[in-house]
Amino acid sequence: MKSYIVINNALDKSICQFLTGYFLLKRRTFKTMLDKGYINHLDRDHGTYNDKQVGNCFSVYSDIAAETILQIVQKKVEEAVGFDLVPTYSYSRVYDKGHQLYRHKDRASCQFSSTLNIGGDLWPIYLDTTGSDNILSKYINETGEVTIIKPNAPKGDEIILKQGDMLIYQGKAMEHWRNPFEGEYCVQTFLHYNKKNQENNNIYDNRLHLGLPAGTRHYLK
Repeated sequence: MKSYIVINNALDKSICQFLTGYFLLKRRTFKTMLDKGYINHLDRDHGTYNDKQVGNCFSVYSDIAAETILQIVQKKVEEAVGFDLVPTYSYSRVYDKGHQLYRHKDRASCQFSSTLNIGGDLWPIYLDTTGSDNILSKYINETGEVTIIKPNAPKGDEIILKQGDMLIYQGKAMEHWRNPFEGEYCVQTFLHYNKKNQENNNIYDNRLHLGLPAGTRHYLK
């Protein structure tokens, strides 16, 4: 595949509008349950505000709606990259003004990643297509995982996705990031896949099937 591929209108706007309202309501519901003591911060099955990459940002692993989208767009991703794939997991965030996604590479479950603009204000993503390693060190503060990068690190390609557009890239191989968000909110869903029929293809991110929460990982029976 090319360094990255953009598929315009990968997901119908009516579905995106539904999902935007869905994730905004899910965030509100999650916050109410936290505030009322129905759940605590250790219960991540409903979501979290303790994402290490973007602090104080509502994030949810393997939301059922997002896992369904993971399956729906799989064929489009396969056609774009030229490989048969297996889905590994989805991850969704509702970003607010001031949030920042620091420069990073993804983990082993993310040979082929895609970020899908669900709704909200436009927010560019940057992608270093050289595949180089430019992170000197990392530390955690209240905003999440901060990276210190090399002074001459590539500035990366700026990619702006409209609602329903999807960027496909090799998340495990290429650094990617977003500068501080200046809009009101932005809903993004990340969809991850690995090559099929390879050793350690990490099917379903070590879960029995899609849709299961993070707490079920590594307990295959």
